[in-house]
Amino acid sequence: MLNIIKTRKARYLSAAAGAAVVLAGAAALAPSATAADVPAAKHRVQTFELVGKQTSAAEVDLGKPGVSVGDQRVVHEDLYRHGVKVGDHGTVCTFTRVDPAALQCLGTFSLPEGQFAAQALLHLPASSSVDVGITGGSGDYRTARGFVRTVPAGETERHFTVHLQR
Repeated sequence: MLNIIKTRKARYLSAAAGAAVVLAGAAALAPSATAADVPAAKHRVQTFELVGKQTSAAEVDLGKPGVSVGDQRVVHEDLYRHGVKVGDHGTVCTFTRVDPAALQCLGTFSLPEGQFAAQALLHLPASSSVDVGITGGSGDYRTARGFVRTVPAGETERHFTVHLQR
């Protein structure tokens, strides 16, 4: 019975990680007031692709044994652009509901130009792609807005299409 609970929890958390690894940061920053004051036509739009390859993952079982509210999935990935490592990405997803499952996911993308954060509330089972809102950033991404579309590409790899407005 314990193995069934562990397997069910692992499936839930793996699905959450697949959808959520795209997400950015526990320290998500709100867009600056100056960004909100600039007319939309003056914002520069940039789209680029990243591939995330998982380097570590862990489940944190809080409260009741098995899947319960407050349990977390923590994932770290190396980020690649055109086959070259360009940064890294970390995500934390927390169960806010178990049946049906819902997770609050926060993550941070760290690239040479700066960092940007994204977050989403995910409902499981997750769809084949998930759009996650960019909530802000630092460096060249300090006025970042937009979204990241994530698509699982196996158990430990994700494809991200970043739609960035700054």
